[in-house]
Amino acid sequence: MNKTVPELANRWLRRNPENLSELERRVLQSTVDRKPISQDINDSLAGFQGAGDRIADAIARIGGSWTFILSFIAFLILWIGANWWLLGQDSFDPFPFIFLNLVLSMIAALQAPVIMMSQNRQAARDRIDAAHDYEVNLKAEIEIMALHEKLDELRHSQIIGMRDEIAQIADQLKRIDERLAPQTQPS
Repeated sequence: MNKTVPELANRWLRRNPENLSELERRVLQSTVDRKPISQDINDSLAGFQGAGDRIADAIARIGGSWTFILSFIAFLILWIGANWWLLGQDSFDPFPFIFLNLVLSMIAALQAPVIMMSQNRQAARDRIDAAHDYEVNLKAEIEIMALHEKLDELRHSQIIGMRDEIAQIADQLKRIDERLAPQTQPS
């Protein structure tokens, strides 16, 4: 097996080493060094997560759940019921429910950007995951090609060994045939 990154690049990726991306170069180097390339992305990204990121993720997780939706529907029903039926004329938010609309608008105004921040972070994380998946897949392909090459070499050496054995057996048969030939000729 070849032992340098340029040789592997030419052999398996069919590219000049100068045209390799940093990712491809790293994969080939890990192949030369016989080191694994896979890693737990969650561990490496956990250190970069600040308090704001954790809060945004928690709000997105809660705000995008059925529990939140159902509890908010229950809150709206209680609000409307309390202002319409229970309090009657003395309600603090009469029928068009202007205060309720203000509360809902404020919640939406705050919740939407926080959820978008969380989604943007998730999209960035997905891009990192995709790049890592490509890296691992490329390494797996290269290792499979190396195994195929080794198997082909093994098969080739076995075929050559069998050919040599067949040639030896043919020589032995020829000698046996030559020794038996004078005995079988009529005298």
